[in-house]
Amino acid sequence: MKKPSLPSNEMQRIQALHHLNVLDTGAEERFDRLTRLAQQLYACDEAMISFIDSKRQWVKSHVGQFPEETPREVSFCAHTILSNDPVIVNDATQDPRFANNPWVLGEHHVRFYAAVPLRHSNGTVIGSISIWDSAPRDFPAEDISSLKDIADLVEHELAAMEMSTQDYLTGLLNDAGFTVLAQNSLNMCDRMELPVSLAYFDLKSVAAINQEHGNKEGDRALAFFGELLQFGFRNSDVLGRLASDKFVVLMTNTSLESTHDTLRRFKERVERSGKERNLNYQVEYSVGLSWVDDQGHYDLDTLLNAARSEVLASK
Repeated sequence: MKKPSLPSNEMQRIQALHHLNVLDTGAEERFDRLTRLAQQLYACDEAMISFIDSKRQWVKSHVGQFPEETPREVSFCAHTILSNDPVIVNDATQDPRFANNPWVLGEHHVRFYAAVPLRHSNGTVIGSISIWDSAPRDFPAEDISSLKDIADLVEHELAAMEMSTQDYLTGLLNDAGFTVLAQNSLNMCDRMELPVSLAYFDLKSVAAINQEHGNKEGDRALAFFGELLQFGFRNSDVLGRLASDKFVVLMTNTSLESTHDTLRRFKERVERSGKERNLNYQVEYSVGLSWVDDQGHYDLDTLLNAARSEVLASK
């Protein structure tokens, strides 16, 4: 078995994938109908839409018995993202990349595999749509063309997710929406010489909640945190969800002392609300804080990088 290598643009690829906020989300009919179409069209055992994260393959939608998450090192699709073209494996036992792969030797008995890379709007390959079967088979040019057509539909849905300025799960601004509104607010504060603070929240417990209670409960935890942010901060503050478990709040015309008080009250609210809702887990987070001082610049990237660095240092 050959382990898949890393693409040359791996860092950019992972960043684009995380900013889509698609990882560890629940089922969506707009994707499920496309995997059903692929499975029925090719009469195969499995069809799936999956994404290659830094250490895992995560399945957004599938028909069949394939697990939702597998290690990247044994992933067929981790090989697909290295290609700009469809990857066709007529008989995996005859392919040196996969002959000793556990999906070939194990109970899934994979023999046939066909996949088309899925691209982010910036051109990086973030995943694939694939079909699998337990018997070797041919896959003629017209079938490849049809699978590419389905991949185009998946990419269209991903682009629609990205173009929206609202995060569908929490109702907060997504990365694109936050970037525009936050920088506009900073420009205003710059003109008026107003103080600004930025709080960057990294939820530490979501992966454990997904693993122990399922992704639906993980989604509820994220939505719960987003709801608490909306209650805990002012209407004039800019709130966003930047990645799957990363949230941010830009507080304009707010002194550093007031910011610390607000974050303390917010922490108390999170702990209190979790008990009131009888959650059988704790929503835990790290928070990084940055601000514009007398010598500072009203630049969003500078504030975000400083707050992220504080979170990383705390870890």
